[in-house]
Parts: sequence; C-alpha cells; structure tokens
Amino acid sequence: MTQTVEPGLPERLDEPAPQQRVDAWLGEFEAALAARDVRRAAGMFAVDSFWRDLVAFTWNLKTVEGREGVAELLTARLADTDPSGFRTTEPPDEADGVTSAWIEFETSAGRGRGHLRLTGEGAWTLLTTLHELKGHEEPSGATRPKGAVHGADPDRRTWTDQRAAEDAELGYARQPYVVVVGGGQGGIALGARLRQLGVPALVIERNARAGDSWRKRYKTLCLHDPVWYDHLPYLPFPDTWPVFAPKDKIGDWLEMYTQVMEVPYWTSSTCTSAAYDEATGEWTVEVDRDGEPVTLRPKQLVLATGMSGKPSVPVLPGQDRFAGEQHHSSHHPGPEAYAGKRAVVIGSNNSAHDICAALWEGGTDVTMVQRSSTHIVKSDSLMDLGLGDLYSERAVAGGMTTQKADLTFASLPYRILHEFQIPVYQAIAERDADFYARLEKAGFRHDWGDDGSGLFMKYLRRGSGYYIDVGAAELVANGDIKLAHGQVRELTEHSVVLADGSELAADLVVYATGYGSMNGWAADLIGQDVADLVGKCWGLGSDTTKDPGPWEGEQRNMWKPTRQEGLWFHGGNLHQSRHYSLYLALQLKARYEGIPTPVYGLQEVHHLS
Repeated sequence: MTQTVEPGLPERLDEPAPQQRVDAWLGEFEAALAARDVRRAAGMFAVDSFWRDLVAFTWNLKTVEGREGVAELLTARLADTDPSGFRTTEPPDEADGVTSAWIEFETSAGRGRGHLRLTGEGAWTLLTTLHELKGHEEPSGATRPKGAVHGADPDRRTWTDQRAAEDAELGYARQPYVVVVGGGQGGIALGARLRQLGVPALVIERNARAGDSWRKRYKTLCLHDPVWYDHLPYLPFPDTWPVFAPKDKIGDWLEMYTQVMEVPYWTSSTCTSAAYDEATGEWTVEVDRDGEPVTLRPKQLVLATGMSGKPSVPVLPGQDRFAGEQHHSSHHPGPEAYAGKRAVVIGSNNSAHDICAALWEGGTDVTMVQRSSTHIVKSDSLMDLGLGDLYSERAVAGGMTTQKADLTFASLPYRILHEFQIPVYQAIAERDADFYARLEKAGFRHDWGDDGSGLFMKYLRRGSGYYIDVGAAELVANGDIKLAHGQVRELTEHSVVLADGSELAADLVVYATGYGSMNGWAADLIGQDVADLVGKCWGLGSDTTKDPGPWEGEQRNMWKPTRQEGLWFHGGNLHQSRHYSLYLALQLKARYEGIPTPVYGLQEVHHLS
C-alpha cells in the first residue's frame, strides 16, 4: 500500500525531522481549532487534500475534499466537537516526500484515533475515527467485570441464572433498543459490539443455528480472503486456523462466537414486517419466532443481511417449460446430485467459478456462460502483492496489528484509492502474464476494471465482476470447463438458447447472476416508499461500470445514518463487518445514552436501486 524510503539516504540537516514536522502541524492545527479559526485550520491542508472522518467529528462516515471542504465541515461541527489533545502515538516516518503519522485526540463526546499524511503543502490526507465515548467505555483490561460476587447471599443468582432471565425477558417484558435483522457475520459482530457497550440489542436470524448462512452454501465453498483479513472483534482466530477457512468451519466459529460473546440471538425467527412511528420514534417489528408471533418495539432497526440484496434471478422465456432443475447460486446444494449430467452456469464471477469447478470435479459436463468481461486474480498473487503488507504472517511478524491494518486501509480516501491499487495489479499482470495469456486464448473475456485498478476497487464500486482464482480459472483455460458467451434468449425443455441462437444442452441451470441492492430488503420488510427514501446501497458513485455517479465519497448508506430515521444498513466482508461495526455501534450507543448526534453531510439520494 505504501512505499518505503530508500536506505542510506540521510535527511537534509536543514529540514526538521518527521516528528518535529508532525508535532508542529498538530500543535498549530489544535491552536487554530481552539481559537475557532476555521480559515487558518483549513489553510493547513494541501490544495488537493482529503479529510475522512468516521463518526468523530460528523456523526457520520464522511470524506471532505480540499480546503473548502475542510472549512465547511469545521464551520458546521467545530464548536460542538471541541477537539483537543492531538498527539502522535508512535514515531512518524517519511517516504517520497510524505510524512506519515499515527495520531490520537479527544472530542467533547469521546476519544479518537487517526492518521495524518503531510507534504510540503500541508496535510494531504487526514483520517479521524471515534474509538470510544467518554463515560461509556467498554469494560476491558483493568475495568473488566469481576464476574464473581464474593460473600454470602441467600438470593444469589449465578451467571447461568442471569443469562436465562435475560433471555426470557428480552423481547417480551423488556424491549431491545436495537433490533438487528440478519444473524450472519455482520449481525453477530455488531451484536457483540453492542453487548460490550451495554446497549440492549437483539439479533434476529431465520436459520435454525448461528452460522447456517455459511453451512447451507454449496459444499466446496471456502473463504477466498486470508485469515489475517477475517478476524471478528474481540476474538481473533487461533494461530493454527487455516489461511482459507471452509464454510462449515466458519459456521461453527460463528455459532461458538455468538455463545461466548453472549450475543442475544433468536434463531428460527423471521421478520415479517416493520413500520416506523414518527410520533413515538420507534419501530413496530413483527417476528415469527419458530411459529410464535412476537411484536418488538425498538428505537433502532439495522438490516444486516450482507452487502447485497435479494438474489437477482433473470426472468426468461421458457423457464416454465424447462424439464431440468434450475436455481440461483445462493441455493446451489453442491455437485453430488449432478454426476453424469449437463450443467449450464450463467455468470462468470466468484460463485460461478466455484460452482463450475465443483460440478466438474463431481463428473458433470459443465458450461459457463460469460455475459460480460470479468477480472481474475490468482489467490497467491493477491495474497502476496495485494494484501501481504497488511494482512499476512509477514505483516504480523513485522508488528502489524489488525487494528492498524484496518486503519491503514481506512486512511486512504476512496477518491484516490485506485491510484494505489493500479500499480499492484500492474505487478500482478506481469507476474502472471502466462496465466492471463492462456486464459484469454481459451476465449475468456478478461478485464482489470475500468481504470486498471483491479479487484478491490471493483468490490467497493459494484460488489461484483471478479473472481479470486483458487483453481477454477485453470479449468477454464484448459477447456475442462466449457465456455460460452452472450446473453440468454430463452430456455427450451432441455437447453439454454443464447442471443446468437446457439443452444446448450442442459439438465441443470444455475443462475450465478448476483444480487440486488440491500434496500430491496427494506422494500420487502418496510415498504417501497422507505426503500426509495434511503436509495441504493453500496457503491461510491465512481461513474464506472455498475457504479453510476455522481461521486459519493463513501459507501452509499452503509454503517451510517440514512434518510429514514432509525434505519441502518450493516454488511460487507468479514474485514468490513469487524471494522465498521465499531462505528455503527458507537453511533447507536450515543443515541441510546441520549448524547446529541448532529449528523453532518447526510447522504443525498441519486439512485433508487
């Protein structure tokens, strides 16, 4: 992500050391803030600069650009925030004319951490994040709960007694302040955060067990991200955990985690509707709890159904007369039942590749239908060149912590993040040139993203269009997985017909056709009017493929206030569920405690889905 200083080049004697430069900037910045001199503080930023704030100043996730953006933010928020105590937490470093420093600070409401990059012009990037609320810190370390109550007590209640009473009361005699719909990794991570912060919250999961959202996926599914990228809050995976965890192992970990972290969690429970009462400022959430109707009345409702919405299944002529089996990739059971049969998988991204490979291994004649170009990156190359500096055994050995890695990622504003990614994928293209030549010779239509920035930007912009190769791409390259191109025109009784008239014999059709926006869940649960009020979820407004402009600066609607009071969206991969659950939990905690939370820069709605 960053470059290092060339060894052996001494610093010029007439230039201040990095620590002096940072201390001088922080001192002057704090003085300007204390004097409420917005113009002076904004002038300390470079002309092309970026301030990314995660809750600390804005009660929002917000990035402002340039001196004008800084001035507008400070004009609105400086007096209430009352920041002070800016200081470094470790010695700064310097590379290529940029001085980088880890910092901490305080506001009227809490304590923050962040990162600063200085150039000769001033601050180039500034990250500020809220880490904890004053007076409402998590009980940990020296303040951890004692657990045991020493002494004699004829009315003693054990830990088990207390947990049983809480489970019986929450949602019945006592209402949760927050209801989290969706008990996958996102809902579980947020539930654990809220538990530690003392916010009464209830996670609602439709499956019978925590972790079933992983267990029920296709048999061969494994995480494509490495273990160092995937830790949950509070409990990192053991050092013996595999680099790429199988789905059932992840499912068991999530179930264990939910129990150990004492997350209030209802299984076999489905939210059937939700409505917000503006007069009372609360939701009415109807739940079917294993056949029992229950009405919940929380103040805050979080949809934690992943980064995606409902499965996107195309409506095609002939689907009703197709004699074989057809289903979306999210419902694919695995390859066992399809040995000796002919399968057509529509799509060419992660799920399509994984399912095609598993079907081929199981003895199925399988054809992948590629409708548009896809970015492929070999897993080893991505781990080494893309993530190795932050999330790897090498990074851990060098002193990199999970929190520091997360904040390093967060410190690069989305507006310029692609500039850091392009060289990474240029190096990958050179390293794996033979692989890409063979893949394209087989007819696979490959791309590197609209601007050559590769997988991670595709993920942030559109959440699709890529595959981390763990073997399936090799099967495509050598022809074991057959390849067809184009849109599907129709299905016949025994085939899939493409737009050019070519016909693919099929006993099974798998629609690996992705998912809609998360606000689709809001439409189903609450109403289309609310879905349209909050607008599209995910994406940056980069004006690239499937991420229409205008520029947003942050992920649409994720982990921050929406235009529907009391409605939040939480999702993403394990890294994002871990990192951003902190900021969402702090926003909810502040509201629970009655701390004023004036939101700066509430997102505008430009797209409905």
